[in-house]
Amino acid sequence: MYTYKPNKLPKNTTEILVDIPKEDIAKEYDLSFDKLQKELTIEGFRKGKVPKAVAVKHLKREKVIEDLARSMLSRIYSEINKKESYKPIVSPKIDLIKAKDGEDWQIKITLAEKPTIIIGEYKKVIADLKANNKKADIWVPGKGNPQQGQSNKTTNPEEQQKLLNDILSVLLKEAKIELPDMILEEELNQRLSRLVDDVQKLGLTIESYLKSKNLTLDELKKRYSQEIEDTYKIEFLLMEIADKENISVEKEDLDKLFTNIKDEKERLSAQQNAYFYASFLRKQKTLDFLLSL
Repeated sequence: MYTYKPNKLPKNTTEILVDIPKEDIAKEYDLSFDKLQKELTIEGFRKGKVPKAVAVKHLKREKVIEDLARSMLSRIYSEINKKESYKPIVSPKIDLIKAKDGEDWQIKITLAEKPTIIIGEYKKVIADLKANNKKADIWVPGKGNPQQGQSNKTTNPEEQQKLLNDILSVLLKEAKIELPDMILEEELNQRLSRLVDDVQKLGLTIESYLKSKNLTLDELKKRYSQEIEDTYKIEFLLMEIADKENISVEKEDLDKLFTNIKDEKERLSAQQNAYFYASFLRKQKTLDFLLSL
């Protein structure tokens, strides 16, 4: 039976070292071999009827090990996660540390949980921001429109969006959030991968693209990293405020949203992804709440 040892790291990250006896590896190898043997198709034999002596010659050990690792590591992670009640916010990173034939294996599981969030006096910060905006808008004879500055409330979408951006900006400065590095690394890799694909579709290389933008790769990574960090911090901030203010989404809210989707196929698809839409509505309610302060 495998044994494991968790090690708590900074930024709500946990590293788990798992030791798996070679006897367990041998059993898992046999299980994976049997599974692949049943899927094997060789001329002269029906699928699932290939004798073991023949299958041994056609199934490469690397393929069996690959299947073994995929199924076993996934199961071990699931068992540990359930036992320890971890709440990871991104997919774990699983690395094979030792995996030699005939020896014990060791794997390392790295997972990241929700960061600790200190939101500060967000209501006061927003009130101060609005007060400063109001002072800046006070009409002075000969300067601007006398209608300016009479109220912070506006129905102008552009002005409302600017106010919301200002609110999020000051909240971001006020809050203290340490994001797990795993989140940033995963998102950064995805962004860079998408960029490479998009650039190649245009018939360019990443080097020529960067040159046209007068950027180095390090500068681009730094820019992306900052954008990713701010985006995630805002998401966590809004969730924390929604929890603190008991902002929730009721069934009626979702029903109203789904009713407004006229296309039946799109509506059914939306209903199957109700969790996503509930998260979206809760975020929108939280933004409306911040604007109303």
